[in-house]
Amino acid sequence: MQRRLEGKVSSFFFEYDTPGWCSVRNKKVGVTFRLIQLVVLVYVIGWVFLYEKGYQSADSLISSVSVKFKGLTVTNVTGMGPHIWDVADYVFPPQGSSSFVVMTNFILTTDQQQGNCPELPQDGTCQNDQDCPQGLYKRTSQGIKTGRCVSFNKTVKTCEVFAWCPLEVDDNIPDPPLLQEAENFTLFIKNSISFPRFKVNRRNLVESIDNKYLKNCLYHKTRDPLCPVFKLGYIVSESGQDFRALALKGGVVGITIDWNCDLDWPVRFCKPVYQFHSLYDEGNKISSGFNFRFARYYTNGTSRRKLFKVFGIQFDIMVDGKAGKFDIIPTMTTIGSGIGIFGVATVLCDLLLLHILPKRHYYKQKKFKYAEEVGPGPDRQNLAAGSSREGLKTP
Repeated sequence: MQRRLEGKVSSFFFEYDTPGWCSVRNKKVGVTFRLIQLVVLVYVIGWVFLYEKGYQSADSLISSVSVKFKGLTVTNVTGMGPHIWDVADYVFPPQGSSSFVVMTNFILTTDQQQGNCPELPQDGTCQNDQDCPQGLYKRTSQGIKTGRCVSFNKTVKTCEVFAWCPLEVDDNIPDPPLLQEAENFTLFIKNSISFPRFKVNRRNLVESIDNKYLKNCLYHKTRDPLCPVFKLGYIVSESGQDFRALALKGGVVGITIDWNCDLDWPVRFCKPVYQFHSLYDEGNKISSGFNFRFARYYTNGTSRRKLFKVFGIQFDIMVDGKAGKFDIIPTMTTIGSGIGIFGVATVLCDLLLLHILPKRHYYKQKKFKYAEEVGPGPDRQNLAAGSSREGLKTP
């Protein structure tokens, strides 16, 4: 019993088992095997290591964005007269966040005050007071019905509503846009990012940018790709749209700032890349454009207001990117997975050798050996002797 236990322990700790090899001289299988290995090698080195940088650990960024505008324009609209527009007038919201609207066109309704007035005909007509239930509000209406059917003009009657009167009429959009000069307005973007894992902080005001350069530069994708000052007309044209057409009814433009940094190089090589995208489907005529309303209130004995229906271009600034740096753990993981993928060549060639080629039965006999359990006695001794002699044979 003790000897048997010692033998098992000795066998477990001091013996090594290795699979046997069967060398097959077959050109088709040999060429297939090497081609698969070559493809795997190109994939591991070319794609995983060099392109995907599988030897690096990655970190995503944390970002903040602020913007500043410059530009003036003058309009002469009925009800306002000559009026100069500066940043405080045409940018919404004024705080300079990463999503903002620049007004390019508007419809003005002047001298509104709360009271009773006829509803617009497009919201429905009436014949008598029974057609105008008191207190009813329709989604398309601008006020609450008073219960009276009154004359809108000599031929049409509409329900009377309690609202800001006179009601807004927005059928005719000014063409050309009232703020055409918005095309020449400039946008200054300040972007700060951080890769916390690598303790790297960057701004889009990189080392080559100083105060003198900032006062005179204007972004161009080839001539001046690092300047953070952008002309609105250039942004819209780079997004593939016509500024005048977009300014008429409004639209949406996306600005992306990409930071893809290889921190195995000095940090000064980590620089932003700006891109511009159209987020407005011109082909969709349902609820086209972009607009909203705001009012300016004043008093002249009673509370009054000027109502603006604003058409503008919404700019959304999106910051994306990642940083990578050499790390031994992903390097070893990538190497290990690459070595494992090499096993695909063996699996595919075994499949070809043992199941597809005409001599597959012959190869199976050479690759696999089958042993049946035999009892003690002369037969077992003869089998062991035969195995010993077979092991001495040379191929």
